[in-house]
Amino acid sequence: MIGKRKLGGRAVNPVGLGCMTLSWAYGTPPERADSARLLHQALDLGYDHLDTANIYGLGHNETLIGEVLKERRDEFFLATKMAIVVDGPNRGIDCSPESIRRSIDESLTRLQTDRVDLYYMHRFDPKVPIADSMGAMAELVQAGKIGGVGVSEWSAAHIREAHSHHPLTAVQTEYSLWTRNPEIAVLDTCRELGIAFVAFSPVGRGALAGGVRDVDALPEKDIRRGMPRFQGDNWPKNLALIDAFAAIAAREGLTPAQLSLAWVHASGDHVVSIPGTTVPDHLAENIARWDYVLSAELKAELEALINRHTVSGPRYAAMMQGTIDTEEFA
Repeated sequence: MIGKRKLGGRAVNPVGLGCMTLSWAYGTPPERADSARLLHQALDLGYDHLDTANIYGLGHNETLIGEVLKERRDEFFLATKMAIVVDGPNRGIDCSPESIRRSIDESLTRLQTDRVDLYYMHRFDPKVPIADSMGAMAELVQAGKIGGVGVSEWSAAHIREAHSHHPLTAVQTEYSLWTRNPEIAVLDTCRELGIAFVAFSPVGRGALAGGVRDVDALPEKDIRRGMPRFQGDNWPKNLALIDAFAAIAAREGLTPAQLSLAWVHASGDHVVSIPGTTVPDHLAENIARWDYVLSAELKAELEALINRHTVSGPRYAAMMQGTIDTEEFA
């Protein structure tokens, strides 16, 4: 049995909640009343780490959390992010001190709180010296507006540089059986430096959980439609892996989502995950077996089935990949 894990000096459940899908990205966001019920259900079930960002629904997600959970703010560890700019034709990454200072005040207003526990730079900004960005983040820690500093999709070298200026609390990166890039360097770097690793999309953007069968049936604006692994000849090949994975999960008495999360958590005591969902039953399913321990034999079996050599297609199209700093396999 695994226990709770440390995040920013606080013990949290290894399974947190990624809140993005309540506002954007996958499928059609639920009505506000349904989102509110799901957020309260999450806390009631034992979720104590909620993750959002200013870009999710262009402020909608932070506003939702602020309005719905302001009376329960002390029940959960709250993380949000800044840096991705989408303002009409003005799009890009901005980790300048000015943007950091402005964005946190905007986020705190939407979240209806005076402090977030963890504040991430959502992407690496090559235009701004890391010392300048981290200096601004350190100022926010000193001012009491944030509890800790995080970065998302940064390379090991840039993580080390940032950590040398101010301790990092967490690094957030996509990680699942079918996205293994953190194993190149980031996972070990976080372990060495005492930084928590937060895995987003730990069930392969729903694919490993059996949430996608017919890509053409996804809503038009679902971001998976633009991802190579869900396109063309790649998808039937990946679906065959997913079906074989589901059979192993059934054999072990787990759902595919639960087995996916157990594999992620088996990567180290410093690893937590933030699966997202809009479905109450899936919310309960994801946390129900949070303390399940994967055997070494089962872990090896899963890794032999799904790995960077057996998965078809890169995780992002070229334009999106250009914003990712995390190391790529040769």
